[in-house]
Amino acid sequence: MSLQDPISDMLTRIRNAGTAALNETVIPGSKMKTAIAEVLKTEGYIRDYSVAKDGPKETLTIKLKYYRGKPVIEGIRRVSKPSRRVYCGSAEIPKVRNGLGTVILSTPRGVISNRTAAANNVGGEILCFVW
Repeated sequence: MSLQDPISDMLTRIRNAGTAALNETVIPGSKMKTAIAEVLKTEGYIRDYSVAKDGPKETLTIKLKYYRGKPVIEGIRRVSKPSRRVYCGSAEIPKVRNGLGTVILSTPRGVISNRTAAANNVGGEILCFVW
């Protein structure tokens, strides 16, 4: 099966697993998806993630985090798509939920959150919003 947008597929699987109250979800792995999972873990949206190599393929297992029976990730939305890329400078990074959410960016310094990008004074491609 060929996916046109693997990052969007990852975000949809995380959203669906949270809605179904699953403890974890398994996703086909890549370096970009692993970097996004690292940002989600650093920002406190997921418990943990692990990468398993099964022959030539790798799988990414994401363990979801819940608070009082509700998923910590209330919403997750893809911004930049293969058909329309969205970029921003360091001064133009948007706020999600008046600063309560997180913007995940792909920058020359790697995949980082909006807080890290503002501290490093760097902009890039807006991958997704998480709240």
